[in-house]
Amino acid sequence: MVEPAEHAEADNPADLGPEGEPLGDPFSDDRIHQLLVTELGDDLADSFRRARRAQEAIEGRRHPHEGLRERKRRMMRQRISDVATIMFATRGFDNVKVSAIADVVGVSEKTIFNYFPTKESMVLDWADEAVESVARMLREQPPGESLTETVVRAMKRDMESFDAVPDELAEFMPRFGELIDSTPALRAAWGDMYSRIVTVAREELAARAEVDPRDPEPMIAARALTGLSEVAFESRVRWIEAGLRGTELRDAVHADLDRAARLLETGLWSFNLLTHGRRTRQQVLDAAKAAEDARAQVVDALRQARTAWRQIREETREAMREQQARKREAMRRQQARNRERDREAQRRRRR
Repeated sequence: MVEPAEHAEADNPADLGPEGEPLGDPFSDDRIHQLLVTELGDDLADSFRRARRAQEAIEGRRHPHEGLRERKRRMMRQRISDVATIMFATRGFDNVKVSAIADVVGVSEKTIFNYFPTKESMVLDWADEAVESVARMLREQPPGESLTETVVRAMKRDMESFDAVPDELAEFMPRFGELIDSTPALRAAWGDMYSRIVTVAREELAARAEVDPRDPEPMIAARALTGLSEVAFESRVRWIEAGLRGTELRDAVHADLDRAARLLETGLWSFNLLTHGRRTRQQVLDAAKAAEDARAQVVDALRQARTAWRQIREETREAMREQQARKREAMRRQQARNRERDREAQRRRRR
């Protein structure tokens, strides 16, 4: 039996936690690698390991002052979430017991629940961090930046971890979306997570604008800004399914996000004035001009999208017309053959 990573002997004192417990590589355990190989295959298992190490390097840069104990807890939490998500995606959420996850990770069920209160939270392990990130992002909005600019900038920064994913693993993103859509419990948890984010955003926006959080302006602004994350997620799935990878995938998602943000900018510029407090007449005029520029870009983007959609529909109609023409021609030929066969049959009967 392979010893779990937390009980394995460490070769390097630097790999030990504050009390001598091994810190370890989150995917050094043979059980977990075997799970990856079984569920994903050798190539994807190796890609997953590379992706996790790259993402861990990113997390290390984001938490430069993190202690060894905190790092160990974060890595263990990520380890449990990754194993659970892979098992759920390949076997079905309802077909996987927490005890099976614990066996693969090499810990007890009690330890699993110390990190995650529910099965759903193992999949949406970043929910709490997302809520805190939104509150901090809006609270620390730079004076010269609009709400949409602040949100988009933060989202693009957070997408760095997705950019580190090897191309071979990109196809796992649509499977993750299918897992959410096909599991009622996960759909409910996903909706609850977004509801929490909207609530936090609404309270922060209301506080900055010095209005009641129940007022319609902070309510709709919070929902609109939160919707940008859904745009980014669905855009990534869409372009992955279209075959884009690497920088092409990143650029396509960023472009979709920017388009959605420009549309919001035209409606939120007046609310931006409130969140930034008192302004001079020139600042108001500048903000109005920026909103008008964004509106013009939105109109241009929509016109391009409309032209592209019309072209697609026209090509589809043309293809259907050609298909119908081929069917009519085939039917005409068949009818001609039938008539010729009937005439031939009549000639034989006369003989």
